[in-house]
Amino acid sequence: MKINLSPDWETVLKDENQKTYFSELMKTLEIEYQTHTCYPPEELIFSAFNTCTFQNLKVVIIGQDPYHGEGEANGLSFSVNDSVKIPPSLRNIYRELNDDLDSIFMPTSGNLEKWAKQGVLLLNASLTVRKDSPNSHKHLKWNLFTDAVIQAISDQKENVVFLLWGSFAHKKGAKIDRSKHCVLESGHPSPMSANQGKWFGNKHFSKTNDFLKSKAIKEIDWL
Repeated sequence: MKINLSPDWETVLKDENQKTYFSELMKTLEIEYQTHTCYPPEELIFSAFNTCTFQNLKVVIIGQDPYHGEGEANGLSFSVNDSVKIPPSLRNIYRELNDDLDSIFMPTSGNLEKWAKQGVLLLNASLTVRKDSPNSHKHLKWNLFTDAVIQAISDQKENVVFLLWGSFAHKKGAKIDRSKHCVLESGHPSPMSANQGKWFGNKHFSKTNDFLKSKAIKEIDWL
């Protein structure tokens, strides 16, 4: 399987991509995509890295795995293609965004590419999934790769905002160096978590911009 990473990510992850587990992962994925319907499309597997370069990166949002319905996943966590109905978790993200920024933002699309282009890495822990089968590629060792990505960001950059939503993301981000980065944690935006009072009111979008501004870094236009 072809690994299409932007040049700066290619440099950052050069050693990781040469490890045995990663070669095996790519071979297994090739078979998976040939024998099953998998998402996102092969050419979009690494789109989180190609839309948000390492140099431009300001914010990391960690998701679990891609949407598993037909035509939904576009390689960015929490994001769907333009023509797809906005999923419940993303609806709650938009609702919190409106409340936090005191806006009346009425999105017709769940495509978060605009965020990614401004430096928001929308990173899923697993970058692929089988159709209609959540977490079906969890065993493929994607976690080793995405843990290495998070570690590289933590080690090689500073003043990055990490948004960790839900217990899975909290564990995934446990080793981030909090002395040089801003880590914001809350419940997950899924309806179950949000309706238990663990999501709404976290104000992560304004807090992110407040932190970036305090470091003289251009803020994210979330709307």
